[in-house]
Amino acid sequence: MPSVLSRSRVIARLTGTLPDGGYEDGTPIYALDMPDLLRTEDAPTPQRAEIDLGGKLAFVIEDVLTRAESARLIEVTETLGFRDAAPGINTPPGMRRNKTVHWIAPRDAMAEMFRRIAPLLPQELDGRRLSPVLSHRINTYRYDRGDEFNLHIDGDWPGFGLSPDGARMVQWAGTHSMLTMLLYLNGAEDGLQGGATTLYDQGECRAAITPKTGRALFFRHGSNRDTVLHAGERLTGDVPKYVARINVMYDL
Repeated sequence: MPSVLSRSRVIARLTGTLPDGGYEDGTPIYALDMPDLLRTEDAPTPQRAEIDLGGKLAFVIEDVLTRAESARLIEVTETLGFRDAAPGINTPPGMRRNKTVHWIAPRDAMAEMFRRIAPLLPQELDGRRLSPVLSHRINTYRYDRGDEFNLHIDGDWPGFGLSPDGARMVQWAGTHSMLTMLLYLNGAEDGLQGGATTLYDQGECRAAITPKTGRALFFRHGSNRDTVLHAGERLTGDVPKYVARINVMYDL
């Protein structure tokens, strides 16, 4: 099988923000040519569970990925290489303390992921219908001992994918994100200590979601009254935490 490096390439370079302030020019975003990253025959049976957050929308979907698929994603991102700078992301100094790699996932893999979770997603939000595709841009984060993501809200984003010839990263028209999907690639069952995602309402912590392989956490984002304040708690052990942010899109 061809290696990850032979099937990946830098598709864009953006200014990246650093955890303690400052910038890095030319931070890469990668494209990956691995359509077999997720396979229909490996598909688990996802299940949704609600989170009580004072009336705000938040829920988890279990078993989005198998353990083998999660391990493949960890291998891919470690091979691409985690770095301090986050391309095209603006965070104040001290808010984000982790390492990151951003990449455009294969169309077939994202279509398979969407197929698994689509029946469990809100089909309409604020009068906008669920788009039939997830953004292909994945922001993957690795937390090492002492890393954390302090209290914040997530911004909303356009969708991103590749141009028809695969040569460029392109922004989609007619759709915009409304939900964050945090997909955990490992968890406490792997020896991970700490690193829960805490969710807040009216200044109080209402829920703490423990990372678990294949579990995905969903909540509203953007600048609106329903957006969910949250934090990634400090990792206290030596096993790294891997989590991917994926944007759920709704038609404009």
